[in-house]
Amino acid sequence: MRITQRHSWHVTTQEARAIQLELASEVSWTGAITMPRYIAGVDISVNRFSKTGTGAVVVLTFPALRVAEIQVVTDRINFPYVPGLLSFREAPLLLAAFEKLKLKPDIVMVDGQGVAHPRRFGIASHLGLLLGIPTIGCAKSRLCGEHDTPDVKAGSFAELKDGGKVIGAVLRTRYNVKPLYVSIGHMIDLPDAVKWVMACCRGYRLPEPTRLAHQAAGGNLKPVVALH
Repeated sequence: MRITQRHSWHVTTQEARAIQLELASEVSWTGAITMPRYIAGVDISVNRFSKTGTGAVVVLTFPALRVAEIQVVTDRINFPYVPGLLSFREAPLLLAAFEKLKLKPDIVMVDGQGVAHPRRFGIASHLGLLLGIPTIGCAKSRLCGEHDTPDVKAGSFAELKDGGKVIGAVLRTRYNVKPLYVSIGHMIDLPDAVKWVMACCRGYRLPEPTRLAHQAAGGNLKPVVALH
């Protein structure tokens, strides 16, 4: 896959925040996807002792959700852990894995925030803008905003608001389990983001794309190269 390079990754934390603020204005909060052929999930695993990370991209067919391709990249992580600047730490590894893909996904689900971010530019938005692909933030915890508690039924959700603006959905993906924080990444609207996350759930809290990407990043799924 071809990646658009918009800036250097060797930046200070102050420069990183400025980049987020600048690029956030380019994020599209709209877009409808009718019937995707491939849906990808991404995740990263960090080795704190060696200061390296493994980024994984898992591409699944839809609606069967069968593995079509898995690409994994392991390299040194240079950016420090700073809340709100996750993409500068993890995106270079994930983009390197995307560059190896033979299949182009129609949607990418990211284990992280999209616009549900203090500067409206989390890792899902960052990846979406550089890839030019619709992305969805599918985080396990909240970074900002307030919300009511969604109903215990699977598919129930509550709006996540920050400063009076809806920035995401607190989505119950399985009966009476902790909800996920779903937000627009890029080139999709929130109702569609919620719809596709639920369409990819198969009895687990996490949707299959990010669940399998977590396994691949942890070394529990071997790389799979697409045949076409």
